[in-house]
Amino acid sequence: MKEIILTICGIVGAFIANAFGGWDAAIATLLIFMGVDLLSGFLLAAVFHSSPKSNGGALESKAMAKGLVRKGMALLIVLIGARLDLMLNIDYARDGIVIAFCVNELLSIVENMGLMGVPFPPPLKSAIDILKSKADSTASEIPTDNDDQE
Repeated sequence: MKEIILTICGIVGAFIANAFGGWDAAIATLLIFMGVDLLSGFLLAAVFHSSPKSNGGALESKAMAKGLVRKGMALLIVLIGARLDLMLNIDYARDGIVIAFCVNELLSIVENMGLMGVPFPPPLKSAIDILKSKADSTASEIPTDNDDQE
């Protein structure tokens, strides 16, 4: 019975890895960053009670569920990038998407660490602030459906 379960898990895992363009360092790194971000966000809320994602900063299952949904959607975008690579016979759409999400996860991890009180050297802190401000200004330039109605 054990061999059957392991075989089924292996087949499912191989199918999923193949759908994402194969198991490589980029996918492994993104999943590790996502896991560390989830863990640091959980610890921030559970231990430090200073999460900006919930009322009062405490642990909230709804905030955790939203985070999991966001990470799931990010993985779906990686899947779309892998399919674009196959369709267009290129090798960089998925990798570019994975790099972008890795940077986003890394910023979130650093933000969580800062909220926990982990000290950062001033040059690193200013570099993070610059990256976040550039990301915020880029996000504000993206049109929404509501912009068309004006």
